[in-house]
Amino acid sequence: MTIVTSTGGFDPGHLEEAVSAVAEGKGFSGAVRVTRHGEPVFTRAFGMASRRWSVPNRCDTRFRVASVSKMFTAVAVLQLVERKQVRLDDALVDFVKEHMPRLDPRVTVRHALTMTAGIGDWFEEGGDDWEAEWAALTSSHPLYLLRGNKDYLPLFAGKQPHFPPGERHFYNGAAYILLGLLVESVTGRAFEEVVGDDVFARAGMSAAGFPALDELGPDIAEGYLTTADSPTPYRTNHYATTPGPAADGGATCAAADLTAFAHALRHGRLLDEETTRLALTPQVDEREEKVRGYRWMYGFGLTHILDDEGTVVRWGHTGEEDGASARLYHYPRQDLDVAVLGNVSWCAGAMGWAIHDALVGN
Repeated sequence: MTIVTSTGGFDPGHLEEAVSAVAEGKGFSGAVRVTRHGEPVFTRAFGMASRRWSVPNRCDTRFRVASVSKMFTAVAVLQLVERKQVRLDDALVDFVKEHMPRLDPRVTVRHALTMTAGIGDWFEEGGDDWEAEWAALTSSHPLYLLRGNKDYLPLFAGKQPHFPPGERHFYNGAAYILLGLLVESVTGRAFEEVVGDDVFARAGMSAAGFPALDELGPDIAEGYLTTADSPTPYRTNHYATTPGPAADGGATCAAADLTAFAHALRHGRLLDEETTRLALTPQVDEREEKVRGYRWMYGFGLTHILDDEGTVVRWGHTGEEDGASARLYHYPRQDLDVAVLGNVSWCAGAMGWAIHDALVGN
């Protein structure tokens, strides 16, 4: 299914060509949605939502979005900051002492949001042999036990920190797990309830939610891994990823939900003007070197790429887990939002860059 709407200064035909080339060449399975000024200008779906039952993906199919969910956690925390229930430079341990009493008191809420806390992660994604390390983790700690934020604590609460708080950025899911526990501590409500009411509902994300991987629900794509040593080329992700959602990932959304979130965030429907400005401001360098000619910076749950003049070209987040691959990007100059949701491992990256190059050039 394809919907393309012509609009001045934007070439849907060029985008259609780029998207189709990646879908055919890389085997992308999922949905793509591009909006301009908040209105859809391009939507397309590919592949199968259920290979078992021969159900195709549609433009309104819901997908797991993995770490894209960190944006929702960050907004929920910034809402507490806005209401003065939390300060960015408060010690994080003051809110999670029940769960992690030995957390370094120098670690602040700001450090957790910007991933500069330096604490050990529940899974260290930056390892040289992360696939073997992931296999070792899952064999020693069954994934089906990880159904909520508290369940992750034994995997990182006793680890030594990597570096002192604030020294540098280092991608870290455990910090967002602790932020989810902070949200629950301050509000007295379940994390999923807070995000559902204060982020999803306010942003108009009508299909977004937190169903567990093993729960049945309408219009949800099954997640698939490609396999080289199996009689079939795909297997489901039911035994390969965490079943329940947590504050570092696990939300389920349709493509329209993600573009609605990006629009609501920058237009002040989730945060007031001052906090919105803060939320959209890059905070720390993600790395020293440029990648694809851009400087990469992290903010409050958002990755920003900047050009040589220091102008933000794009902000958003990526999400990857077995059977889920997602991208949400906003391009300020063009006022374009791009959502790429996939239900095959690692399939959204090439699509995201193909769209990027079609919109802004190499």
